[in-house]
Amino acid sequence: MSVRRTDLPLDRDGIGKFLPWLIAFMVFLAALTLAGALTMERLAARWDQGVEATLTIQIPASDKVAETNRRVDTIRRMLNEIPDVTQVQVLDPRSLRELLAPWLGPPETLGDLPLPRLIDVHLSEDADLKVEDLAVGVAEKIPGATVDDHQVWLNRLIGLMRTAEGVATSVVILIGLAMVATIVFATRTGLAIHQDVIEVLHLTGAQDNYIARQFGERSLMLGLKGGLIGLLLAGPTLWALGTFAEHLGAEMLPEMTLSTGDLVVLGCLPVLSGLTAMLTAHRTVLSTLRRMF
Repeated sequence: MSVRRTDLPLDRDGIGKFLPWLIAFMVFLAALTLAGALTMERLAARWDQGVEATLTIQIPASDKVAETNRRVDTIRRMLNEIPDVTQVQVLDPRSLRELLAPWLGPPETLGDLPLPRLIDVHLSEDADLKVEDLAVGVAEKIPGATVDDHQVWLNRLIGLMRTAEGVATSVVILIGLAMVATIVFATRTGLAIHQDVIEVLHLTGAQDNYIARQFGERSLMLGLKGGLIGLLLAGPTLWALGTFAEHLGAEMLPEMTLSTGDLVVLGCLPVLSGLTAMLTAHRTVLSTLRRMF
């Protein structure tokens, strides 16, 4: 097996000891940030699919069960006459109590507490129904009944998600810039340490690109090593966060499971860190040598 020849004793300095750990720390942070951004994206898509083109009508409860049922039947017949409505689903009291269980306790403890009746309304994809007109019509039929448009708060929630994703992207960019600055500093330190050897190589006819290539190849290996360490540290951390979120049992919390595509993206981080280290070191050496000689 042939070993690539190097004229610089780069392995003798201390840069190779601390640089991989600095890169590992940055890749660790980048992996956590990317995983969070991907999780938020998937959560927003799930909510969007779950409540897109849906409405909820809330009918106030009456002291008499028969009166409450009459109100529900009145609104249901009204909805069935609207062409844009594709499905009308009345939520039974038992299901409603189960939905309220995280806040009010087990359904059995609620007893005969009067609860409003909820009706889920699904609209066609090309529906041009105005929610305001529907709300007026519902209120005329049953005073006190209200119509909730999920798209209103969903748009706000998705806007918040997009803002968080933008912040996560900015954090990843800042981490990348910090990595570049660290590699530039480490490379210039290496040049200062091996300046005598570099001057001898120049006197013997070595070109700047030849020297820069040796620094670049070494930085590539250090970047790959640091990236792998950071990714290996991020794996158990993400697993612990996902297990903690799962044990909370909260439906609103995102699932921390990563898809195959997410794993591919995270798996590219060590390669990206290695290439970044190589290119940064190569360009830093070239620019520095032009000023030195």
